[in-house]
Amino acid sequence: MRKFAYATLAAAMAWGCALKAPQQRAELQEQALPNLAVPAQWAEKGGAAGAVANGWLAAFNDPRLDGLVREAIANNPDLRVAAARVEQAAGYVRLAGATLYPQVNLLARGGGSLSGDSSGLQGVGIFASWELDLWGRVRAGREAAQLQYLSAALDADYAWHSIAALVAKSWFLATEARLQKAAVEDMMRSAERLVGLAQDRMRVGKGDEYDVTLAQANLQTYRDAVQQFDLSYRQALRALEALIGRYPAAAVAVPPRLAAKPGPVPVGIPAELLERRPDVVAAERRVAAAFYRTEEAKAARLPRISLTAAATTISSELFVLKDRDDPIWSAGASLLAPLYLGGALQSQVEIRTSEQKLAVAEYGRVGARAFGEVESALSSAFTLEERTTILARAVSENERALELANVRYRVGSGDLRAVQQQQLAVYGARTALLRVRSEQLVQRVNLHLALGGGWVAEAGKRAPSPGVDISKNPPIFP
Repeated sequence: MRKFAYATLAAAMAWGCALKAPQQRAELQEQALPNLAVPAQWAEKGGAAGAVANGWLAAFNDPRLDGLVREAIANNPDLRVAAARVEQAAGYVRLAGATLYPQVNLLARGGGSLSGDSSGLQGVGIFASWELDLWGRVRAGREAAQLQYLSAALDADYAWHSIAALVAKSWFLATEARLQKAAVEDMMRSAERLVGLAQDRMRVGKGDEYDVTLAQANLQTYRDAVQQFDLSYRQALRALEALIGRYPAAAVAVPPRLAAKPGPVPVGIPAELLERRPDVVAAERRVAAAFYRTEEAKAARLPRISLTAAATTISSELFVLKDRDDPIWSAGASLLAPLYLGGALQSQVEIRTSEQKLAVAEYGRVGARAFGEVESALSSAFTLEERTTILARAVSENERALELANVRYRVGSGDLRAVQQQQLAVYGARTALLRVRSEQLVQRVNLHLALGGGWVAEAGKRAPSPGVDISKNPPIFP
């Protein structure tokens, strides 16, 4: 009978060894994105052929920007929060796996004749127990915790690259703000010269007080614009300083010109995007984690079998104990089967199942957003390239028209309002061209981030985030 029980226990343990695997990536994508047919090539043009590469920051050839990005990686508060969450998730992995091993406890008591509680008993005991994870409940919990850790590490990895991208974009925007401020200051000086010209014309009798007043009013408008752009410039510097963890003193020195736009970017193929972007892969890991949480809840409805063992020695100074061997050795087993808990366990299964559905839906949302971000960045890059050519021609033509308007006003064949209108046209064209050139750089960074490329070139792989090491954790999906 005892041999039969042992054989039955061994068979049960062997049967319960294997855990069910979550759905494959292709099946998950079909479930989460049922109406999304991934094309062979990107719909928008503008990207170069070839695989997506890391090291995009070096393409801007700006050592100061490189230094600021590294400073942000080391000091950004959001990245510190992300790294702490990864450490927390790693702790949960160790906690979830602890019950897979035997639990051993030591109990000792003493204290003289009264033994601290008037019982007079003294002794020591070692107690061990081990739950046989026949149904995979504990292992499923450990796998869920492991996948949760992987998703947290990938989220931190994506945050790391997002911060690098945000620093670069803030650097370009701050440079643009400086240039916009310089442009409006140039227009203000032009307006000051126009005031002087109007006053000279009034002195020689070729003008009147109306022109002088109109020129002075126009000058005040430009002076107000200078103040607005100065504030925008200082606010852009403070935003950059906040990213790199400095005090927001608006003291960062940005270059006097925008960086040259790098050459075309290798964009790979759309089918690779969901496997490359860390935020998408993190969502994939959360789906698998939710799957194992559901399996854990299902297994919790089944009986729990534990093996127990103990070794104790007890003595008393108040009364004589029954004759026995000392120490006492014991071994046994226990079974705990839930019979009626008011539907609590089934409710847990339903809750975990709904969480799994939510994780699948979230994966679909993140995946669809990833495709949209790449196509939008490619589309923006193409349009901005066309606009740059048009606006550069507009600036040249408007500057020539302003020169002619000034000449006509000096010789008396044109009025002041025509000059002022042409000044506004020049200012508008210059401002728009600066905005478009800055946006070209911003969209280039957006494209790199959307494609999942890292800002550091590290032997063909993405560098890990500070405090995060995911190299020892293989993917769950093939």
